[in-house]
Amino acid sequence: MRVFVTGATGALGRHLVPGLIAAGHQVTATTRTPGKVARLREAGAEPVVVDGLDRDAVIAAARAAAPEVIVHQMTALASMRSLRKVDQVFAATNELRTRGTDNLLAAAAQAGTRRVVAQGHNFVYARSGGPLKTEEDPIDSRPIPSSARTVAAIKYVDRIVPLTAPEGIVLRYGTFYGPGASDQLVDGVRKRQLPVIGGGTGIWSFIEITDAAAATLAAVERGAPGVYNVVDDDPAPVAEAAVPGQGRGREAAAAPARLARAAARRGVRGGPDDRGARVLESEGKEGARLGAAVRELAGGIPCLGQRMRRARPSIGRCCSPSPTE
Repeated sequence: MRVFVTGATGALGRHLVPGLIAAGHQVTATTRTPGKVARLREAGAEPVVVDGLDRDAVIAAARAAAPEVIVHQMTALASMRSLRKVDQVFAATNELRTRGTDNLLAAAAQAGTRRVVAQGHNFVYARSGGPLKTEEDPIDSRPIPSSARTVAAIKYVDRIVPLTAPEGIVLRYGTFYGPGASDQLVDGVRKRQLPVIGGGTGIWSFIEITDAAAATLAAVERGAPGVYNVVDDDPAPVAEAAVPGQGRGREAAAAPARLARAAARRGVRGGPDDRGARVLESEGKEGARLGAAVRELAGGIPCLGQRMRRARPSIGRCCSPSPTE
């Protein structure tokens, strides 16, 4: 298929584009940075330099590519170093998730593209009830004030993509980690910039970055329209990742070691290309799949994430996080 990937040089895009090429798809890949064009061409994609907020340019690029699928992975988080002021840090990304999404949906309509697969996040569930959430659980109507605009932007993608695109799919990823995706987390730990509430007992759901790319590839190729949780099956307390505020200097610099020790207690090992930890699910890498209940999305691709309930094909489970827990 002809696939138009935006944000193709980001944390997920850099794994998704080679996966799409290997699967035999014809990929047009966008970047805002001319210096990254060669990297996309070497991966086998047709590169296009375009700003996702330039509506006319986005529409023109999509019409020229005539894609059968558009993948929205645009963010602006490469320089993120702290989560103390979430809305401030995510301001540009929020624009890409609102205006940028509108631009891509308009481009899809003009290019005749039916399927749009967009990046979502699981930081949208109400902080009430049990810790495991399905896509049908309530959405948080009163997010933490410092993250209100960010949550609103994520919720906008959740709503507008399935509503507008004939085959609109939103993937509510867990927090990324793995090759090229953990540096910011580790740097935040080192600099004591990752906020932890109380004893750090808040639970986050994670997804290894290459698994997230595999799930996205599955959604490109198949799956009913709607919203899906895409997380691994080992949610973790924030305290296992970092304890900022405890120690300075040498002790703060040892934070990644604390991360590694905590990971080891949970059967986690470090990846060869990653300064963080790579979770290997308790059933083993090949045993962790999206599950028979959503076979039409997963297509048997290994290690896609959380096992799903069998009652409803559209339901997955993840933990109920908040950006500062």
